[in-house]
Amino acid sequence: MLFSNSLENQLQQWDDIIRSQPNNPKAYIRRGMVKFQLAKIDESIQDFDTAENIEPRLKPYLWQRGLSYYYAERFAEGAQQFEIDLTVNANDVEETVWRYLCLARLQGVEVARNSLLKVKNDPRRVLRFIYDLFAGNCTPEEVLTVGESEGIKGKFYSHLYLGLYYESANNLNLAQEYIVKAADKYQINDYMWYLAQVHKKLRVWSEFTQNL
Repeated sequence: MLFSNSLENQLQQWDDIIRSQPNNPKAYIRRGMVKFQLAKIDESIQDFDTAENIEPRLKPYLWQRGLSYYYAERFAEGAQQFEIDLTVNANDVEETVWRYLCLARLQGVEVARNSLLKVKNDPRRVLRFIYDLFAGNCTPEEVLTVGESEGIKGKFYSHLYLGLYYESANNLNLAQEYIVKAADKYQINDYMWYLAQVHKKLRVWSEFTQNL
């Protein structure tokens, strides 16, 4: 299905599809993703919930809802979502890191690190280093070096997750620096790039307000 690049147009098209297919759970997931990309966080959660209500077996696959929970500051629900996700995708560093981020906001970094779930073998090298960073076994400089060696995608992911790492530690200056750079300098065709944009928007961050 070919959609316009405009998120507003995509939202309208998913609205139309849902009107004609009100029991199509995948349509609600896709519309929820577009709503998240537009920073309509609560509305995105409503769509993900509707998808699960229609098809309960989708619950461990709704990683998108976990991200929305984080930005809605529903951290306990976010941690639970990511923990459930890992039962069907045990090789994904991002799932366990986002669980860490939710727990860090709830109970602090030390608790989050001590309960970091193991990941078997994420095939993405930069993500393996990011895991080691959150586990306390790697430095930010090492993450950046690996990111630099893996093209624009590696640079994006290294900067995004360094920003999130610093935010979890309440170092907001460095969090802003890295997330703004991920969003502004390393655009990729990926849901997580939109997440960086949403993060900037919700935190009211831009490169022009850095270090103020």
